[in-house]
Amino acid sequence: MTTTLDDLMPLLERIATALERAAPPQRLPTDVSAADAFVWGPDRRLQPVPQVNRVEMGLLTGIDRNRDILADNTARFAKGLPANNALLWGARGMGKSSLVKAVQAEVNARRAAGDLPMKLVEIHREDIEALPDLMALLRPDPHRWIVFCDDLSFDADDTSYKSLKTALDGGIEGRPGNVLFYATSNRRHLLAREMVENERSTAINPGEAVEEKVSLSDRFGLWLGFHKCSQDEYLAMIRAYVDHYGLSLDPDRLRAEALEWSTTRGSRSGRTAFQFIQDLAGRLGQRLG
Repeated sequence: MTTTLDDLMPLLERIATALERAAPPQRLPTDVSAADAFVWGPDRRLQPVPQVNRVEMGLLTGIDRNRDILADNTARFAKGLPANNALLWGARGMGKSSLVKAVQAEVNARRAAGDLPMKLVEIHREDIEALPDLMALLRPDPHRWIVFCDDLSFDADDTSYKSLKTALDGGIEGRPGNVLFYATSNRRHLLAREMVENERSTAINPGEAVEEKVSLSDRFGLWLGFHKCSQDEYLAMIRAYVDHYGLSLDPDRLRAEALEWSTTRGSRSGRTAFQFIQDLAGRLGQRLG
């Protein structure tokens, strides 16, 4: 029996429809002049962020050394000089992601007349497998880019870390010269401690089993550790916010209320300090801005 083209058409149409569904959506051209910050969406497009939620550099107290190191690294990168990918790791609420956003704004504010602004693009943890595609998209752009992933970490059966390794190493082409990668994490090696111990205890060759994943953090030339702040540092953060926003409260009462706030939350951090300031401003009937 001879099969004709008409007989095959229904099958070919079904195959074509399936391929269209499986193919990634076409990327529309993005006007990178529309904003200085973007989000890399699940549709693999750059989405402009007109107003970035950021804290001014001067309000990031208690992390002076890390602030200066990251600012210097970023400023060198903006000038076209050698710079390192950076991993900001450590205690929650101590300004890791705030510092990345503040540094980008600070460097842009100080750029020379005629220089292109440096761009920031955030990629979410769940989209990290698309990082090589993002790097390839940014490679020909004349701007310099910081690709930023907040709260990056990997679980035991997660293989997406391989995409991050590929992007940071750059493969055969090398990492784009106009792109740096900054990440924040609560874990120094991007893996939970119990995960590392489990790999060591169950693997045939424990050293090699852990090495591949732990070595991921070695791709970052800068490791900046953030630790819980002291009471004095916490109160300094409070005073900096109070002065910045022009809030008026008796110093002794301010100190007592700030300490009570941190005690009831079981932590002292920059995030806790700002949450107290929001509560205080609301009670005083003042707006922050």
